[in-house]
Amino acid sequence: MNYAVKPVFGKITHATQRVCVPGSKSITARALLIAALARGTSVLCGIQTTGDCADFIGGLRSLGIDIKVNGNTAEVKGCGGKLPLESAEVYVGSAGTAARFLTALAALSNGTFRFTSSEQMKRRPISPLINSLRDMGASFTFHEHADCFPFTVRGCGGIPGRAKVDIQKSSQFLSALLICAVCAGKPFSVEVSGTHGMDYVRMTAAMMSAFGAGVECSDNVYTVVGSYSARRYDIEPDVSAACYFYAANKLLGTNICVEGVKEDMLQGDGKFISLLKHFDGGKIDMSSFSDQALTLAAVAPYLSRPTHICNIAHVRGQECDRISAMAQNLTAMGVKVNELPDGIIIYPSSPVGCEIQTFGDHRVAMSFAITGLRCEGIVIKDCEVCGKTFASFFSVLTDLIARLTA
Repeated sequence: MNYAVKPVFGKITHATQRVCVPGSKSITARALLIAALARGTSVLCGIQTTGDCADFIGGLRSLGIDIKVNGNTAEVKGCGGKLPLESAEVYVGSAGTAARFLTALAALSNGTFRFTSSEQMKRRPISPLINSLRDMGASFTFHEHADCFPFTVRGCGGIPGRAKVDIQKSSQFLSALLICAVCAGKPFSVEVSGTHGMDYVRMTAAMMSAFGAGVECSDNVYTVVGSYSARRYDIEPDVSAACYFYAANKLLGTNICVEGVKEDMLQGDGKFISLLKHFDGGKIDMSSFSDQALTLAAVAPYLSRPTHICNIAHVRGQECDRISAMAQNLTAMGVKVNELPDGIIIYPSSPVGCEIQTFGDHRVAMSFAITGLRCEGIVIKDCEVCGKTFASFFSVLTDLIARLTA
């Protein structure tokens, strides 16, 4: 299904608006896993329940975790750090967080578990996590290609008290080990090499602490002590989703706010909202909030100076090669770009209408829809890919456009 974006620049009559976005995917996934490992039944409010998070819930259920979902609230009966099943088949879809977190959980448990995924997930990196889990005693049998889905993992059972992990490609490898460390039943340390999106690791540590586990870091060694206790936990709105509407403000001069978004939030993408207030081109390291590289690329042609987005080489291995997706779509709009190994330079231009190729990536679809608010003739192909994180995005956008121009 395609979506033709209605340009509204110069037609706005009601510039101040409010919109709602789903709960944070990142926080939902972490809260679900922590609650699954806690003692007692937790109530998680404001969760995201579609796309990646639906796959995460399904994966936990496959491992024997009792989860009841009612609207945007979930009741999770925790297992106290010991999975109730010793064999299961787990499908993670295209959900990177589920793929990494649930693999770590299975590998640090007793039993044998078969993991399957979408074709897209088979191409995404997981070998640094697998290497760490192997070193701890887990064994893997790969059914197609080495270090890729699908595979069968035999858990290590008795967990050593120390591990090493390289997070140059994804900080989720570290978050997975930290959250599941309570399965060891003793203090557990992880020595880290590389660096990548450490805001997400800080989010992980804060949420673990909220459920009762202690996390300390010294000289790149993270130590986890204690266990999780069930509680009620409120999920923040998804700042990654909110950023598209703040990007619209940059293009349109509007005052669109997202319900529940404030300055002191756990999610690192809040940096992008602050950046937008004053950024008018220049070189920007987006390694710590790389999900918004596409969003910045979508507004960059309208800035006064060239925009050089750097240190995001890892996004070539996400849902699609996102750097290539930026370059191809901007070029189709007539925008001058230089594609680099770790980023892109985008020059001030006057974009023209074209069909946006989404490459199966939800963030490509949502980002370039924002460009269409100012550029005539932007059509988003296969817009249903937004179901991965924000299934109602184009309905929300259509409603917003109507209210801006009423």
